[in-house]
Amino acid sequence: MPQNADTTSEEKPKSSRPKSQTGEASRQWITTPQPIRRLFDKFPLRTYPVNELPQRSPRTCDRNTLWILTTEKGAQLGVPSFNPGCLKWQVYLLFKGIDFVTIPSNNHASPTGALPFLLPASSSKNSGEAVLPVPSIRIERWLREKKTMGRPSDEVSEGRKQHAEATASAKLTSTYKESVDMRYEAYMSLLNCRIRNAYLYSLYLCPPNFASIVLPCYIKPSTSNTLARLALSHQLRAAAETELLKQSPIIDVEAIYRECHKAFEALSNLLGDDKYFFGEETPGLFDASVFAYTHVLLDENLDWKHTRITEGLEQNGNLVEHQKRIMEGWFGNNPQGRTGSHEGLK
Repeated sequence: MPQNADTTSEEKPKSSRPKSQTGEASRQWITTPQPIRRLFDKFPLRTYPVNELPQRSPRTCDRNTLWILTTEKGAQLGVPSFNPGCLKWQVYLLFKGIDFVTIPSNNHASPTGALPFLLPASSSKNSGEAVLPVPSIRIERWLREKKTMGRPSDEVSEGRKQHAEATASAKLTSTYKESVDMRYEAYMSLLNCRIRNAYLYSLYLCPPNFASIVLPCYIKPSTSNTLARLALSHQLRAAAETELLKQSPIIDVEAIYRECHKAFEALSNLLGDDKYFFGEETPGLFDASVFAYTHVLLDENLDWKHTRITEGLEQNGNLVEHQKRIMEGWFGNNPQGRTGSHEGLK
C-alpha cells in the first residue's frame, strides 16, 4: 500500500544538521530560479472574472430560470430540451418540485461556456443584489442547500401532485441512497460511455442525422452567416470524433452500436418491473439521466433519419414505458404534449 508523504517523511533518518541550516537549505531548494522569476515578472499571473451573464438576463428575478438548449416556443411551453445534458437537469428540478422557467440559450451565452445553468430567484433579503448563476455541476448541491418547494396545485400535472404527496424523507434521502449504492456508478458509466458514444456518433458523425437534427437545432439558431455555420459544423463533428477517439484508437461503428444495445439491455434488467430505478418510489437523478437520452431518442419531433440507436432502445419495453411515465407525469400539463415542442426547427 502506498504511503502518504507524512508517513514517508517520518521514516527517514533525522538530519544531523542544525535546524537553521536545514531551514536555509529548504528555502534554497524551493526558491524560484531567476530566469523564471524574471519571466513571470514580465507576464504576471492574472485571474479573469467569470463571464458575465447575457445582457437579456435579469439581474434579479422572482423565479428560478434554467437556461437550456430549446426553442422560444419550447421555452414558453416548458417542453423537454432536445439536448440530453440540459434535459437531465430540467427534469431533475421538476422531480424536486422546484418552481422555474426555461429560457432558450446557447453555450456561448453561458458564464461557464456550457449549458445548462441555473439563475436562482432573488431572495427577499437580497432583493437588490445580483444573483450568481449555478452551473450544472453544482445544481445538485444547490438543491441540497435549498428547501424543496412545490409548484402551485393549479400548475402541476397529476403526476407532480402524486410526487408532492410523497414523504419528505424520501425526497431528502433518494439522492444519498443512489450515491452510496455501488451499482449507481457502474450503471451511470453505461450512460456516460457506451450510450453517449453511440449518441455522439449517430447525431454528429452520421450525415443524415446531422442534416435533419444538428443543423436545425444547434447550428442555424446560432448564426445566419454561411461561413460561420460551416465552421461550427466542422467544430461539432471534430469534437464528437475527438471524444470517441478517447475511448478507442479507431472509431468502430459496429462496436459502438453493439455496446450501446448491451447497455440498454443492462439498464432494462436493472429497472425490471419497477416504476423507477433502484426500486425507489420517486424518481431520482439516475432516472433523470436515463430519461435525458431515452426521450431525445424517442421524441417524434426530432427527425432521426438513421435510427439504429433508437431501434436498440425500443427493444426494451420497460425503458420506453419509463420514458412515457416521466413524460406524462412531469410534462403532461403541456397542452400540446409532445406535438410541436420544437416546431420551427425543421
